[in-house]
Amino acid sequence: MIDLKSFGDLSTLDLGAFAPKPTSFTDGQVEAAKQLWASDDGVSQVGVWECTPGRFSADRTKSSEICHILSGSATVVGKEGGDERRIGPGDILVLPLGWEGEWTIHEQVRKTYVLTRKP
Repeated sequence: MIDLKSFGDLSTLDLGAFAPKPTSFTDGQVEAAKQLWASDDGVSQVGVWECTPGRFSADRTKSSEICHILSGSATVVGKEGGDERRIGPGDILVLPLGWEGEWTIHEQVRKTYVLTRKP
């Protein structure tokens, strides 16, 4: 049997302890995340992520990501430049497989994410 999954108010979900953001360019930037679901084959994951202000690199060369911004604001720019987006509450951001770039968090961001990697 395949179970249907649903989740309530993710804006207040406890994500656990914050830890240093490994790819940050900003001293003291921290993040927390909670995985809500993963496919049995590990190809897909759904969760909630939150990060404090600062700048960090992001690499989507092994998985694509769809983000729904719940709170906060950020600017995301591709490694090649010119592909810049300002995002905030209610926005959906798609980072296709192969995308690389940087995030600048202006106001602490909380988002839901769906990661899909190649099998």
